[in-house]
Amino acid sequence: MSPNCRFGGYCEDSGTVARDSQHGSTDERIGLHIHSVIKSSCLQRSATCHGQYNEPDRSTSHENNSKPRDTQDTKHNGVIASMSSWLHRQAGSSHGQLATAAVVSGAAVAGAIFGYQSYKRREAVHDLKASIPSLDDLNPAEMLTDFGAASNGVQMSKEDERSAALARRAQKGEYDDDLILEQLARNRVFLGDEGLAQLRSSFVVVVGCGGVGSHAAASLARSGVSKIRLIDFDQVTLSSLNRHALATLADVGTPKVHCIRRRLEQIAPWVAFDCRNELYGKAASEDLLGPWSLTQDGQGRRPDFVLDCIDNITSKVELLHYCHSNSLPVISSMGAGCKSDPTRVVVGDISLSTDDPLSRSTRRRLKLLGVSSGVAAVFSTEKPGPGKATLLPLPEDEFTKGQVGELGVLPDFRARILPVLGTMPAVFGYTVANHVICTITGYPLDYNMGAKSREKLYDTILGALLNLHERMIKQVTSQDTVGLRVPLSKDDIAFVVEEVYRGKSSISGLSNRLALVPWQTPAHGWNMDLSLEKEGQKTIPMDINDMVCMTKEEALHHEKEVLKGGKKVEEVYGEAVLQRVNLRRREAEEYDQYRG
Repeated sequence: MSPNCRFGGYCEDSGTVARDSQHGSTDERIGLHIHSVIKSSCLQRSATCHGQYNEPDRSTSHENNSKPRDTQDTKHNGVIASMSSWLHRQAGSSHGQLATAAVVSGAAVAGAIFGYQSYKRREAVHDLKASIPSLDDLNPAEMLTDFGAASNGVQMSKEDERSAALARRAQKGEYDDDLILEQLARNRVFLGDEGLAQLRSSFVVVVGCGGVGSHAAASLARSGVSKIRLIDFDQVTLSSLNRHALATLADVGTPKVHCIRRRLEQIAPWVAFDCRNELYGKAASEDLLGPWSLTQDGQGRRPDFVLDCIDNITSKVELLHYCHSNSLPVISSMGAGCKSDPTRVVVGDISLSTDDPLSRSTRRRLKLLGVSSGVAAVFSTEKPGPGKATLLPLPEDEFTKGQVGELGVLPDFRARILPVLGTMPAVFGYTVANHVICTITGYPLDYNMGAKSREKLYDTILGALLNLHERMIKQVTSQDTVGLRVPLSKDDIAFVVEEVYRGKSSISGLSNRLALVPWQTPAHGWNMDLSLEKEGQKTIPMDINDMVCMTKEEALHHEKEVLKGGKKVEEVYGEAVLQRVNLRRREAEEYDQYRG
């Protein structure tokens, strides 16, 4: 073979390998067929090469014209030769043979597994289809809701059927009113006959029938509200039983609105429930929050109150904005998740809600719609901290599966799990219901929200009061005030500021930069009590009811004109301020007898 042939050496090697393989081991014969094919191809290329290189007498012009083509062929043949050489070496090595065997066996095993899984799936589908009964009178078909839930839930038990029959008769008036009044006797003596009558004729809408909404609805029905509209698209789940007021294991998988209705009809059969198994949205506002239409009694009555117990921000904002725009009384429950301190649950304007991501997001979106206040809210002032529950993160593998937003129940719904202590939704629900009941019946409400959230303010007021007395003692008596103590606590300060003066200045009505000052010069003057001076303590007699709430600027002016200047308060303030302060001081004396 010509040494100029680029395939010569390879062809000789392949032939040698092929001959040797006939006497080799069984494993070495695996690539025999591949070697033969490669050898045949190489011999054909070799012959072509010999033909080309054995014609040296061609004309120069012909060589020049064919040179580019010869160069391309040479490059092409070189690539093929390199690939063939690599394949030959890999096929002839024991590693290559083992790899080939592994690939073939892996493919065979994978094919067997996939084939078995496909067979099992077909078998399971066949069994499932076979288990579905034919449609007949015993197995009727019903339309599902837009959310894939059964429209009427599970078949009622005998007890539920009896309760439903009793409820239908009661709602037609076939129920002794004396029995109703006896059941509502405690509410009657608390609210009075007029208040209870207002409650019994009222129409309340509860939007969201989960942990908060179910407890609120139960309290309203037990208290005497006779017309309740329940709105929720969701079904009872096993995980919601830790906080739902009325659901049982038998209710799992049924719509929440019908679950609440069935249970409460067994407690208060005279209450009419308008169940709407729907998702609240802006487009449905007119219908869902429209006048009562279920029964003739109260036909056309607008809602007396709307309870927002939704945990989805978009729906919550749309509901609150609609109610605010249409002058519908509404109270909103903020987040009960990750909360554990029931003493921190308060009622106030939504603009004052703090330490709650749900309320913060709701406030921001409402502000963009032009609503910054005027919406009552129930929220917790409990602050997050080390060791406390937080929103659970999504597992890392969920991000690799695709769009994380698809994990929610519906678009824009929370996909992550929010830890909820079962007691806290009940606290929120009963607080919401309490506000609604008292408002409808006209019962006095005087929430003391600030006393639970303004500890720093009370510390500041207490320190300023001590400084004021030190200044006055030094100026009037020239006594040493080192060791002076004020016989008041933060609870005393909170009582005067929040309970007596409603968190506002008695002079201007402003609610920021507050301070307490003596209304007049104390009857005992500015003399200290030195009975405990040996123990290093000094104090000054002080009556909490003599303290008046002002802003810091007003307090400085009062100190200058009245306490230091010696003027009478009648010379400094007008009649309206004097009457207001005197009224508050009398209230303080009355309240003080109930304080421990």
